[in-house]
Amino acid sequence: MAELDTLDVIVLGAILVGTVAYFTKGKIWGVTKDPYATAFANANGAKAGRTRNIVEKMEESGKNCIIFYGSQTGTAEDYASRLAKEGKSRFGLETMVADLEEYDFDNLDSIPSDKVVMFVLATYGEGEPTDNAVEFYEFITGEDVSFEGGNDPPLSNLNYVAFGLGNNTYEHYNSMVRNVNKALEKLGGNRIGEAGEGDDGAGTMEEDFLAWKDPMWTALAEKMGLEEREAVYEPVFGIVEREGLTPESPEVYLGEPNKMHLEGTARGPFNTHNPYIAPIAESREIFTVKDRNCLHLEVDISGSNLSYQTGDHIAIWPTNPGDEVDRFLDILGLTEKRNQVISVKALEPTAKVPFPTPTTYDAIVRYHLEICAPVSRQFVSTLAAFAPNEGAKTEMTRLGGDKDYFHEKTGAHFLNISRLLASVSKGTKWDQVPFSAFIEGVTKLQPRYYSISSSSLVQPKKISITAVVENQQVPGRDGPFRGVATNYLLALKQKQNGDPNPEPYGQSYEILGPRNKYDGIHVPVHVRHSNFKLPSDPSRPIIMVGPGTGVAPFRGFIQERAKLAQEGANVGRTLLFFGCRKRSDDFLYEKEWEEYKEALGDNFEMINAFSREGPKKVYVQHRLQERAKEVGELLQQKAFFYVCGDAAHMAREVNAVLVKIIAESRGVSEAKAEEIVKSMRAANQYQEDVWS
Repeated sequence: MAELDTLDVIVLGAILVGTVAYFTKGKIWGVTKDPYATAFANANGAKAGRTRNIVEKMEESGKNCIIFYGSQTGTAEDYASRLAKEGKSRFGLETMVADLEEYDFDNLDSIPSDKVVMFVLATYGEGEPTDNAVEFYEFITGEDVSFEGGNDPPLSNLNYVAFGLGNNTYEHYNSMVRNVNKALEKLGGNRIGEAGEGDDGAGTMEEDFLAWKDPMWTALAEKMGLEEREAVYEPVFGIVEREGLTPESPEVYLGEPNKMHLEGTARGPFNTHNPYIAPIAESREIFTVKDRNCLHLEVDISGSNLSYQTGDHIAIWPTNPGDEVDRFLDILGLTEKRNQVISVKALEPTAKVPFPTPTTYDAIVRYHLEICAPVSRQFVSTLAAFAPNEGAKTEMTRLGGDKDYFHEKTGAHFLNISRLLASVSKGTKWDQVPFSAFIEGVTKLQPRYYSISSSSLVQPKKISITAVVENQQVPGRDGPFRGVATNYLLALKQKQNGDPNPEPYGQSYEILGPRNKYDGIHVPVHVRHSNFKLPSDPSRPIIMVGPGTGVAPFRGFIQERAKLAQEGANVGRTLLFFGCRKRSDDFLYEKEWEEYKEALGDNFEMINAFSREGPKKVYVQHRLQERAKEVGELLQQKAFFYVCGDAAHMAREVNAVLVKIIAESRGVSEAKAEEIVKSMRAANQYQEDVWS
């Protein structure tokens, strides 16, 4: 073959390059980029190459105020966002909100004194940090905490603000903010204003936050030389209608939580950013009364790499009911545009869009905003400026500014944002409110956590859930107040079992999910690990107190002990105090307890309190007192003591009875008995899984 000359080689090369380019256009090069693509490139929404250096981040983005949050259910994150907006609009601060787990803290000492750091910290469980705050908490409270600089004390330049979210029904009330504040002070930090504390147990979280922040802003303005200006709404997000896209376009999110779910390539790890779409293998009703529902569901995790341990929690990712989605879109005048494709773009570099886009108004409201939650007074003040008429503006201004009037008008009726707006304007549409205000002002729809009611030893690939469906009649309200997640689960159960005549509310849920991806009765879930655990030695006695659905984790505990006994293990005394209204109405798992009794023999005993069967109401704490002698003896044998259920009343009263039992059985004062109970808690011999 004749040798090619140089010109031939060049021509052939050009032809080859052109051919490759033609066939790879749109695949390797020339790919059309979504100009409004958000950070949801992967399941965790993390941006590649993002710096973990706080000082560097503040300098490159021109910020002088950073608000860190430690959040488990989204409330602390919401408060952090509200502080950021208010600092910007009232005082011209250049603010940014930051997730604690996204940064390192060994250069906190390098933050200049003309900048301020705010910490909004929730306390989770028994005085623990939230999942995203664990590393920060361990660092800042550690004995060997060390910083890069040579300051003495190390944080003498740090000006900080602190607010905690807690629940006074827990032993370690607001311990996260208290311990962090103590650690920062010890390291020389300069706190501005008081360290605020919100109390979810008393139902005053919102008002505690509002009462704390105003004097805090005054102190901060004085310390930093800030001048207050008239607060004007400035959007954090821009909304762009995408005329070239429809809901059928493959790149449009219709409720999928991230890109992998959109593309059908979802894989683990499954977590708070990335749920597993799990099949419900079985669902049934376990109450025998017509006016109340309690569901038992079996969630199949065999198709995932999810695992759980007995005592853990399962998170259910709910969707909002269609009638509330319709109500929300209607009062904003968006019904006709519900399927309009939009992109949501952060208007400043440190803000994060809280869901993937492009998407639709309907998908945002249905899958991403907590539209059924009681409305926030601060948000009411924000919306006053956009009222459709002067009368509505006057009323919104009064509601936002007068605490007592606000609670008189909204509290008893459990008004959510759309119901409040409709009431104030008498049905006139609020079509002048920027939609960005709702993305910023309405909390993100959060997963709901349920105590797992099965044993991982018995059924490692199926998770049992026991949940009472919340359905409460409220005077003066159009229809009952309903729990979002439990009514969603009820709708799934009705569909799975072909229940006759499910009520319209349940039918309004989008059970098939975005693009029918939940068809076949699926629910998005992830698992949260808990410290609520059986003793490692099964021969240790255990005492469990769990009325109502508080019995859920104890079903798992006893299921596990029965299995161990069948396998020949030496299983210790197992006492369960269970309470409900009537044996004939709501005695959960009545037949199952008999089966466990067969496996465990005399080592298992269930003590019941049926509150509405006798002349006097009898609760679990009364039964506990009646068995004081045996309980005292078992505690002397180092029995583990567990409580699950209502924190505000039951758990407190059980704690008080336990103190009495210990005082009487050991011949000590109640003050000494209280110390013994506290030491039991510290040693995990007394464990609680409670809620308010």
